[in-house]
Parts: sequence; structure tokens; C-alpha cells
Amino acid sequence: MLKKSLRFLATFLVPIIGSLLIRLISLTNKKVFHAPQTLSKEPFIMACWHGELLMIPYAYTTYRKTPHVKLLISEHFDGNLIAKTLGFFGFGTIRGSSTRGGAKALISAIKELKNGYDLGITPDGPKGPRHEVQDGIIVMAQKAKVKITVVEIKPSSFWQLSSWDRFVIPKPFGIINYYISDLIDVKDMDLEEARELIKRSLLTHE
Repeated sequence: MLKKSLRFLATFLVPIIGSLLIRLISLTNKKVFHAPQTLSKEPFIMACWHGELLMIPYAYTTYRKTPHVKLLISEHFDGNLIAKTLGFFGFGTIRGSSTRGGAKALISAIKELKNGYDLGITPDGPKGPRHEVQDGIIVMAQKAKVKITVVEIKPSSFWQLSSWDRFVIPKPFGIINYYISDLIDVKDMDLEEARELIKRSLLTHE
């Protein structure tokens, strides 16, 4: 009973506190974008490592002032917290992952891309291995005939959790560098070739 009550409280409080924290970090850091001036007006997939997810809203809103995006988020409890937190930034969600609800999430993601939504995804989520690209992002891009942009988020000063993804929380009063790639087209690539290209692109500034 106590555990259920604590979960309910966390579900209510953590997203509010998390969204305020993200905004506070943004306000107290200089954000520097190493990025194309524009991306396609057509739907695209934006990808970043799970450990760099916290500050992703500001990468996306660089190109879409009014969010029109669905994030692929796991059905686990921590995924629920992430979904609710990013909901405060106007981001929708598709629930599912490679470990739970995967086929349903894959079909939903392709459908939403074809309906004109952008898609946000962590290609090594929800449980890793860290910095290993899973097949889902490639299948979605090829089936929906969309391109991929990858984002590396590198703060000058940060805390790093001991979680599987080595989750990064930028410290205030520093610089957050956003490295956003040109659009990557994987339509004519096999899975291994596309996986290696995406991984290499996401590790350029590691």
C-alpha cells in the first residue's frame, strides 16, 4: 500500500519538478548549437542517446517552434515519468519499447510519421546496452520513408548518474553544446550499415 502511494506521489510530483529543473538548467546555461540552419519541413526522426535525453526539448524546438512530435517512450514506470515530464513541453508520446509492447509501438510510430508527426527516439533505450543502436529506428525510417537527424548534447560541466545509461545532468552556469547532424538517409542501407552510421554519428563528439 505504501509503495503504491509513493508511486502515485512520484507520478504527480516528479514530472512537475523535472520540467522545472530542465527549464532552470536551460536558463542558467549558455546553449551553443552546431547545427544546420534548417531541417526538412517533412517529418523526420530525431535521435539521441538515452543518457543525454534530459535537454532534448531545446534541440527539437530549434526547428519546430510549435512541437509536432511523438516520443517513443517505454511502458516502464520510469518511462511514464519521462513521458509526463516532456509532456510539459508539448511533446506527445508513443508507449512501448524493444522489451515491452515493441511491435505495437513500431507500428504506431510508422503510422504517426506517415501522418506528419516527427518522432523522437533513444536508439539505445530503454535498457541498453549503452551506446548500441537497436534496429527499431532503422525500420521506422525505412518503412515511413523519412530521414534521421542525430543529436549529441555535451554540457561543459555535469553530474553523471551510475545508471546503465550514465545519465547526464548539466550543472548550472556552464555551456551546453548541441551537435545536430544533417539529415541521414538510410533507405538503401542494410541494417548493419545503417546501425554503424547512426552509432558513429552519435559518438562524433564523445
